[in-house]
Amino acid sequence: MFATQLKYVNKAFWRNPTSAFFTFAFPLMFLVIFTSLLGGGSIQLPGRTVPMSTYYVAAMAAFAVITSCYNNVSIALAVQRDTGVLKRTRGTPISKGVFIASKLVHALFVAIILVVITAAFGGVFYHASIPTSWALLRFTLVLVVGAMSFSALGFAITAVIPNADAAPAVVNATILPLLFLSGVFIPLGSGSPTWILWVARIFPVRHFALGMQAGFLGTAFDWSDLYIVAAWGIAGYLFARRYFSWEPRA
Repeated sequence: MFATQLKYVNKAFWRNPTSAFFTFAFPLMFLVIFTSLLGGGSIQLPGRTVPMSTYYVAAMAAFAVITSCYNNVSIALAVQRDTGVLKRTRGTPISKGVFIASKLVHALFVAIILVVITAAFGGVFYHASIPTSWALLRFTLVLVVGAMSFSALGFAITAVIPNADAAPAVVNATILPLLFLSGVFIPLGSGSPTWILWVARIFPVRHFALGMQAGFLGTAFDWSDLYIVAAWGIAGYLFARRYFSWEPRA
């Protein structure tokens, strides 16, 4: 049943070529924009100095995963709920756990493709290094945990989305500020306000971005970053199992 549902989710994704194209093009567009505007010079990170363009390759790889797993999953679910697709799915033998798991695995598959494309683009145009050996294994672990966690949080946020029209506003309101406050769009320096650094420590975006940086930039890897991202993912999955709704909101 899981394999059948996963095959359906994958087929539905690729049969919407416009959506698929912009899913893969969006992070590259941001990468080009940020490197063009802010990519000159270098940035001092703990333990080493790296070019700003290379920094943004790692940052946009993290952004790509978050977008495909959190934004796309939550908005798609809100639309499917309002149009009655989820209600009809509920009438089949598929369980909630299988439905959620198939969405999580497919989001992981898309996230891996996005990171590969971003890394290849960054390597060709910005001379960004690609993780190898042990760093590659650790990087893969960060990618898998991050993709699954943000997908689970995408399911969880649907509990507070009233309808499909409100989905983009709610999703962007909950993730865009964190992308700025976590150093994804603009690097956090030593002079950043203390409250911003504390907010970044609480939520998973900063910790996931640091894990991705460790793979791309060779900065120090902290296992606590991975644990925090995983904890948020587990909390999101449990919340979704309890409050995820198949029925359109009245």
